[in-house]
Amino acid sequence: MDEETGGPAAGLPVADGAVVLDVLELLADPERAARFAGSAHRILAELVAGGAALGWVDPPAPDEVAELLEHVVAAVRAGDAALRGVYLADRLVGLGYWQRYARPTHRPHADLEKIAVAAGAHGLGLGRALTAALVEDARRAGIEVLTLDARGDNTRALRLYASLGFTEYGRLPRFVAVGARRYDKVFCMFDFREAPKGPA
Repeated sequence: MDEETGGPAAGLPVADGAVVLDVLELLADPERAARFAGSAHRILAELVAGGAALGWVDPPAPDEVAELLEHVVAAVRAGDAALRGVYLADRLVGLGYWQRYARPTHRPHADLEKIAVAAGAHGLGLGRALTAALVEDARRAGIEVLTLDARGDNTRALRLYASLGFTEYGRLPRFVAVGARRYDKVFCMFDFREAPKGPA
């Protein structure tokens, strides 16, 4: 029995028994949605407390994460986003999503906004599997260009994105402020108009 979903885990299989799921159906049930939000909050808060570059300086509060997920789920239902969770031993250990740009002239494109894998599950290839699944979701949705930005010191993530076909298209030196520290903001893109067809 799946702790998070209340049923057997099914989805894209990953090494070590992990699966990457499209979690929209799971979140239709308020109780499952609350469990997912609680687990997502735990993952994000622990990563940010450890210095991860996920858009927060301090760990987010549970209501911040719940509100973010509500917004993303609404976008998924409108066909403007994709949300995936990674489960290992029936526990949520990672999540990620992309959303279409809101500006009318940018609607063919989307931004990969968060990829987060719990620290205890690093090194298992889960971030790669999660990102690849989201890239494939974008391809299937007809996205023309999938963008992302990353903090310049996050070399591991930048190497991962490059290995999956993302290319750097710009960099703002010392743009990200975390207290007195400054980091580059690196912009990357996956251009489906130029990419070969098929699985990512």
